[in-house]
Amino acid sequence: MDPMSDPAETPQGATPAEAPDTAAQETRTTDQTPEERIAALEAALAETKDRWLRAEAEIQNIRARSQREVADARNYAIQKFARDVVEAAENLRRGLDALPPAAEDEPELLVKLRDGFEGVERSFLSLLERNGIVRKDVQGDPFDPELHQAMAEQPAPEGVPPGTVLQAWTPAWTLNGRLLKPAMVVVASKPAGSTA
Repeated sequence: MDPMSDPAETPQGATPAEAPDTAAQETRTTDQTPEERIAALEAALAETKDRWLRAEAEIQNIRARSQREVADARNYAIQKFARDVVEAAENLRRGLDALPPAAEDEPELLVKLRDGFEGVERSFLSLLERNGIVRKDVQGDPFDPELHQAMAEQPAPEGVPPGTVLQAWTPAWTLNGRLLKPAMVVVASKPAGSTA
């Protein structure tokens, strides 16, 4: 390296022999006619504008993607916790279903217990709904593979079309519109001997 040369004048990573010869560039520039020079500058401007527009589009895509990912994270981050809470809600319902059916001559304590547990269940389900967790009772609905998990098939009773949910062992649960837990159901099959 020439001890007299200024390192700031040499492009980074280039040796003095590789440094552009400014005199040669000036000669090339002066060899161009003004129209050629304008055309070259317009082409460079168009290329720069195209690169800038592509970069702007990429930034918009990144921004939209990150907003979507943040929204998904916010809406579905509690999915595992919500699944566990739903299990507790189903256990509460199983406990209520295990109580003997209401009767006029039943003890007052049993009436109060049943009413209290039903009030707790209503409050609990309301709390879940306020947080985006919704229970959907599906008995009588047409079978939907997006919401239901068929556990068994039974011949369709008279007047019930095949593919109808005859019995729901558990309800379907969704979290902000996304399936959290499918309903476990018994589906009506075609009557025996039917070929349709």
